[in-house]
Amino acid sequence: MYKICYDYHGQTQTHMQLVYLAGFLTAMRQEVTRAHKGWALDSVTLHNDVLRQSKEDITAPPPEGVFIYGLYLDGASWDKRNCRLMESHPKVLFTLLPVVHMYAINSTAPKDPRLYQCPIYKKPHRTDLTYISFIVLKTTQSPDHWTLRGVAALCDIK
Repeated sequence: MYKICYDYHGQTQTHMQLVYLAGFLTAMRQEVTRAHKGWALDSVTLHNDVLRQSKEDITAPPPEGVFIYGLYLDGASWDKRNCRLMESHPKVLFTLLPVVHMYAINSTAPKDPRLYQCPIYKKPHRTDLTYISFIVLKTTQSPDHWTLRGVAALCDIK
């Protein structure tokens, strides 16, 4: 299950699971676009940072965007010290990601090709109906390595 720690208005959200996370993220993009004069919604894209803090360490909302926690990695593990993807531990199917800061920026530039664009799905059964969005994750391996392993972030592991 995933939760939003703080939404873009600074209100604490404690939903066990949002019905439509993609819609929530789109609303966040729209809110950021409205807050910045001269920005066009078509040129505003989602970006993210995986934080080192746990959800208990987060005491205030971000200046912009949302904190999300409760996403699980499937097919890889997370190196908390270096904040990057690493190989899965033996017999461990899912790894909880730390808090992810999702925010919007005004840029149409392509994403850094050295980062892995990790798809986010609602459930382990991956279809176009359960696809939500993607997050970018740091890695020392080629992003193709993780694509071939089928690495994804899941909102629910049941």
